Amino acid sequence: MNNYETVFILTPVLSEAQVEEAVNKYVDLIKEKNCEIVAKENWGLKKLAYPIQLKKNGFYTLVEFKGEGSVVADLELAFKRDERVIRYLTTKLDKHAVDYAVTRRAKAKAARA
Repeated sequence: MNNYETVFILTPVLSEAQVEEAVNKYVDLIKEKNCEIVAKENWGLKKLAYPIQLKKNGFYTLVEFKGEGSVVADLELAFKRDERVIRYLTTKLDKHAVDYAVTRRAKAKAARA
């Protein structure tokens, strides 16, 4: 099983409930493909580096998961079909990126405590 992380940006016109529903849709899709969710982070509403579809803000979400490579194609097809998603990026993590992600989550957890 490979480690992946996907970041997607949802349109800013959605309510908090609609954002949560959209995120849960993709988390459920990943779980349906027999993948393990390692971490899910909601980064909230952030300003975009440049306008996308005439929008200057977006709701960012990061999902880290373990699974087979075929799940990435299905996930990205779902992103393309959903008009709420304005950008997405899925990357395969090597062992160094996995170690960094674990360290980053630990630091964030310590900062919150």
